[in-house]
Amino acid sequence: MASVSLSAIVLYALPYMSYAVVALPLALFVPSFYADELGLPLATVGYAIAASRVLDILLDPLIGTLSDHTRTRFGRRKPWIVAGTPFFLLAVWRLLVPGEGVSSTYLLGWTALLFVSFTLVDLPYKAWGAELSTDYGERSRITAWREAFGFAGQLVFVAVLLLLELAGRDTAHVQLQAVAWTLALTLPPLLALALWVVPEPRPEELRGRRPHGWGSMRVMIKNPALQRLLIAVVLFVAAVVVQATLHRLVLAHVILSPEVFTTLLLVENVVTIAAVPLWMRISRRVGKHRALSAAALWAGLWSLALPFFHEGQAWELCAVLVVRGSSFASILFLANSIAADVVDDDTVAAGHQRTGLLFALWAVTYKLAIALGILLATVIPASFGFEPSAPSHDESAKFALMGVYGWLPGIMMGLGALALWHFPIDEARQRTLRALIAERVVR
Repeated sequence: MASVSLSAIVLYALPYMSYAVVALPLALFVPSFYADELGLPLATVGYAIAASRVLDILLDPLIGTLSDHTRTRFGRRKPWIVAGTPFFLLAVWRLLVPGEGVSSTYLLGWTALLFVSFTLVDLPYKAWGAELSTDYGERSRITAWREAFGFAGQLVFVAVLLLLELAGRDTAHVQLQAVAWTLALTLPPLLALALWVVPEPRPEELRGRRPHGWGSMRVMIKNPALQRLLIAVVLFVAAVVVQATLHRLVLAHVILSPEVFTTLLLVENVVTIAAVPLWMRISRRVGKHRALSAAALWAGLWSLALPFFHEGQAWELCAVLVVRGSSFASILFLANSIAADVVDDDTVAAGHQRTGLLFALWAVTYKLAIALGILLATVIPASFGFEPSAPSHDESAKFALMGVYGWLPGIMMGLGALALWHFPIDEARQRTLRALIAERVVR
């Protein structure tokens, strides 16, 4: 496959600048908004968001398989992206701009639709990106641009939040409404441009016998590279989500400086985008899986210091959070690039390209990790007596909150890095896989 031009990579990555923004309020704003301002119990919010993932998770493999087998003159992935976008925008609006009489059922229903529609857009979009190039290094370049645009979108959003605060409009209701308007105005034109201009490669079918039915699924599930990657993703993503969910609560109820929250997000996003070229160089030197392990360890080690901060240390805490977050974008782009290499491994074993199904398993794992992170961040502190709506909190409740905030993610990052350290696909192995595919591919 020919090298992908920079313009094609940029146009492909641009829509992610818009729709990836939704991950920010879902973790940082929605739990505290529905618990603090709308009065739902914190644990109930956590259970509702986690439960809303069930239907989405069941549908992921179906959507991935259908997109693998879709044959239209527009491609396999693009029709699914077009179909899912209107439902995604509707769910975003209803969840972030709720009306009167909000209940746990309301939160559950609209969050479930948001997750399902997000899958209809995101899963084919990520599979499309994985198939744009067959080169080990260029895959990192594509995913790096995409994730950098995703963080840039969050950066723009945080800048808007800062402007709203300066104008005296700093309530969560106004902030979430800004997210909804941003998505509604930017996602359709950016997606239309990418879908129109960037090509979708043809699927790869290999000569020879190949497994079918359950035997085909068993080949994928027993793939050791996939197993290690999914274990690491669960640990990495859940660790990040735990901290994202608790940022506002820690600043408001332990540090007693909620006003620094938006500035923290702004600086953290700038630093993590600026650090992407450094992690790219590290990955070229030591390999993607070792660079990913190092990025996770970096975030995990700095997280271990977080429980030692207390009231009046807002800027010291923010400094540590920014340093620890400098590897976040790199964790995402390296993991997605490695997933594309695992597709090659599976293609050789299965005899045909199943990017959609593999990314469906990837998406299921990612979503379970998000649900797990939110669940851990809400249920554990609540079980120790921490409730945001309470007039005061004793020291044991605050200690539990800070332990979940810092030590738990630090341990999870370390375990994920350990799972990846001896990952079986490096650059040499990926080139061997591509040579095997080239020998057997049906022209």
